[in-house]
Amino acid sequence: MRPLSAKLSAIAPSATIEITEKARRMQAAGTDVISLSIGEPDFPTPAHITKACIDALNRGETHYTAGKGIPELLSAISDKIVQENRIPCTPEQVIVGCGAKNSIYEACEAVLSPGDEAIILDPSWVSYEPFVQIAGGIPVHHPMHPETFQLDDTLVEKVNEKTRMIIINTPSNPSGVILNNDSLRLVADICQDHDLIVISDEIYEKLTYGKIHVSIGSFPGMEDRTVTVNGFSKAYAMTGWRLGYAVASKEIIAYMNKVQQHTISHPTTFAMYGGVAALKGPQECVEEMRYEFERRRSFVLKSMDEMGLSYAPADGAFYAYVKVGGDDAKVAAHWLEKGHVAVTHGSAFHHPGWIRISYAASMDRLEEAMNRISAVL
Repeated sequence: MRPLSAKLSAIAPSATIEITEKARRMQAAGTDVISLSIGEPDFPTPAHITKACIDALNRGETHYTAGKGIPELLSAISDKIVQENRIPCTPEQVIVGCGAKNSIYEACEAVLSPGDEAIILDPSWVSYEPFVQIAGGIPVHHPMHPETFQLDDTLVEKVNEKTRMIIINTPSNPSGVILNNDSLRLVADICQDHDLIVISDEIYEKLTYGKIHVSIGSFPGMEDRTVTVNGFSKAYAMTGWRLGYAVASKEIIAYMNKVQQHTISHPTTFAMYGGVAALKGPQECVEEMRYEFERRRSFVLKSMDEMGLSYAPADGAFYAYVKVGGDDAKVAAHWLEKGHVAVTHGSAFHHPGWIRISYAASMDRLEEAMNRISAVL
């Protein structure tokens, strides 16, 4: 048989999913593994959101619908973007996809031509590089400041005539860092000076702890240069619903819709009614989950302090990004095999010497996990 796709052979599998699956295999074999490796809230989806989906099913909302998303959800997202993110937006500038991941992939396909370069800020989420590669682009990695995890003027040195895009993620996965106004302004200035597009992944925007999240799309002159990506998985505990969205210029949305028409067609119809309920319904559930994440965050960071481990500024999301030095993959394997705690090594995020710990687990499990990590250090 002839070789399969050369393009895909060069792309690594998702490290976070592989580690989580290994932990599950160990659990199935009878080992009590505490999995702190995947970014998934451990809370149930709020009841009013689930009810809206069930009601839609009972009404018979089980057939094909509008490709970019049902009108009610497009309108709700547009209103949210204008009111909360301060970005000019109409429903025509919104597309709903199967998770924020799907929306970022479609944006890469819409913007990049073969050979175009996309700058990725490290440490970076594991899927940015593959998205760029699948779209035919060339990923160019740029390190954040080693202590503050912010940006400086060295970023512009990565820009050349092939550069088409910069991908930012704030709050960050894996570091939890929120980009400050100076970093965002630097990215905005570079994009305007060099005619670039920015993809701004803001999936963790509602999970912040003492710092304020700002959308780069709200900066003057960035409305048409920004693809703002968000979704429902993290803030509303809806990971399995596979529901996300992107907001951009009508031209970019039209190109993304071409990809969507020929791949997923549209997100699951009845799930989108849950998305409407999430945005239009009571938001106390979000604050309750955020408060609990903050409580867990304080405990995990205190535990890291007691173990003598340093970590990145944990401004948002639900990760402690911890410096372990040396062979981080070996450290993560040791924690899993000897301590039965699953975490993700920093090399998966193009940032060796670090470990990502997800505190999206109950306090009882986190306490046990910290004890096990301390024992195997």
